[in-house]
Amino acid sequence: MKKDDLCLITGGGSGIGRSTAIKFSKNNYKTIIIGRRESELKKTIQMCGDSNNVSYIVCDIGNDIEISKLKKDIKTKFGDISILINNAGASSSVRSIAHIPVDQWENVLNINLQAVYRLCQEFLPDMIEKKKGTIITVSSMAALNPGLLGGAAYSAAKAGVTNLMGDINAEFSNDGIRATAVMPAEVDTPILDNRALVPNESARSTMMQPEDLADVIYMCATVNARTTIETVVLKPTLKRDLSSDLKAAKNKIE
Repeated sequence: MKKDDLCLITGGGSGIGRSTAIKFSKNNYKTIIIGRRESELKKTIQMCGDSNNVSYIVCDIGNDIEISKLKKDIKTKFGDISILINNAGASSSVRSIAHIPVDQWENVLNINLQAVYRLCQEFLPDMIEKKKGTIITVSSMAALNPGLLGGAAYSAAKAGVTNLMGDINAEFSNDGIRATAVMPAEVDTPILDNRALVPNESARSTMMQPEDLADVIYMCATVNARTTIETVVLKPTLKRDLSSDLKAAKNKIE
């Protein structure tokens, strides 16, 4: 990829998305961040040093109409996206398949899977036409090891997007398109606040940090175009006792 390529990052108002925006901005990539909260997107811009490299658009990717409008707005104002980073995610407060309410199930599938499919579908045609494009989706270790820690809905959705990235490679690699599924275990981000047992400072100190993921995402996007990194699995070096976390998740039924 070249530094005149345009990068789009979903969920750019916090966590991994924010750190990734900072990483790309510092390396002089033109970057667009999207999210639902304008105040948090503005904070990301400030953390990028108010760089001219970074712009923001308020967009709820859970709304299909907004995704369609996003594509048109970006095309008109900025041009074609060359790097799409599907980072935005959602988890359910109830993790067990025996108890998760329908609305929580649908929300997790909508944000983590449906929205990724729609974003890929919107931006792929221009990439195919130009014979160049990289799509990176932040999946999860839950795609490989489903269970109560991530929850039934989250595990199912992340398995889905991991396979979706594989499908894109199978279909379009000869058209110059690359797709990557990044599968991290625990990362210290705001999504952890939705757990039945919210990790404390000691627990979070053992986890990967958003900037660690940003480094990996940047590598996947900037490695020579002749190479596709199909999947990346990441784990904290230090392993913590998860028994209390799993017990709390099992016992949360509403």
